[in-house]
Amino acid sequence: MPNSGFLASAAMLITASLLASQPAFAQSAPAVTLRYTTGAPAKTPWVMQLERFAKDVDEESKGAIKIDSFIAAQLGNEQDTIQQIARGRIDMGGFSTGAVALVLPELAVLSIPFLFKSNAEQDCVIDKAVTEPVTKGLAKKGIKFLGWTEVGTGDIIGKKPFISPNDVNGLKAAAASNKISATLWSGLGANPNPIGITEISSAFQTGLVDVQAQVVTFYLPSGLNKVAPVLTRVELSDAPGIIVMNQAARDKLTADQKAALDRAVAKRPAGQLRKEIRDFEQTLRDLHVKGGGTVVEVTREQREEWRKKIQPLWPAMVKEVGADGEALFKALDAGRAQCAG
Repeated sequence: MPNSGFLASAAMLITASLLASQPAFAQSAPAVTLRYTTGAPAKTPWVMQLERFAKDVDEESKGAIKIDSFIAAQLGNEQDTIQQIARGRIDMGGFSTGAVALVLPELAVLSIPFLFKSNAEQDCVIDKAVTEPVTKGLAKKGIKFLGWTEVGTGDIIGKKPFISPNDVNGLKAAAASNKISATLWSGLGANPNPIGITEISSAFQTGLVDVQAQVVTFYLPSGLNKVAPVLTRVELSDAPGIIVMNQAARDKLTADQKAALDRAVAKRPAGQLRKEIRDFEQTLRDLHVKGGGTVVEVTREQREEWRKKIQPLWPAMVKEVGADGEALFKALDAGRAQCAG
């Protein structure tokens, strides 16, 4: 009868031989948790998009990657968290291009009013002419570009309608932190006053500001509609959003994990994300009116008056951004020609 010790040794040798013959990828890597930040509040399209993305990542990676979501600016405002992603303290996030311009200044040119004739032209130009230079520019900052999304349409808010650009002449305007905003308001004859995003509501209440350019997707959720109840639909611009990841965090993933993450990103193309946000905007405008607020629709001729007043300010705005901004602005021109063909 064979010795039991011999059988045990033989079994161990056979098991070891079988394990050694398995492909390396069969030995699963430890699960990775990626922290994702967004300033968007709960029950908004951005958070719903994030929830779907987290589910897709989990499914595509078979549990090897988990997304830990921090919504409603839990980790800080956009200006803080984009810097934290650049430094590797946060792994991923969804941002306005205005926030990402803090690490890639040329992105500020996308906030220039009336750059595009329509959403369709904007989407085409950004996808075909802006994605590549932005991807390369962010890579130099240690940030991986993942895709475009949407922030919303920029309109004019205050306590009265602003039908004509002359209506803001002499008023106190809440200016964003970038110089483009100050150039815009100065060019329209208003007095720009840099106001932090968390201070705008009190600034309207105290009379520190009379007017602001704002996206409806922030206007209602933030409660600004309570202190500046009139929204004039000038449609100054359509603000893109951007999804990014710290490059070092991505580099730590295995090849299989990277592929799974890429598949999850590809499941939600930019066109789908943009449409969801644009549909949400109309829902918010309807809610504003139902709540007693006012939405003023300007005519095509009135909007053209705004455009004619603002377009001559473009060169000064681009100059404020610098040489990289001028290069991106030229890329936009090339993209328009490409998209028109």
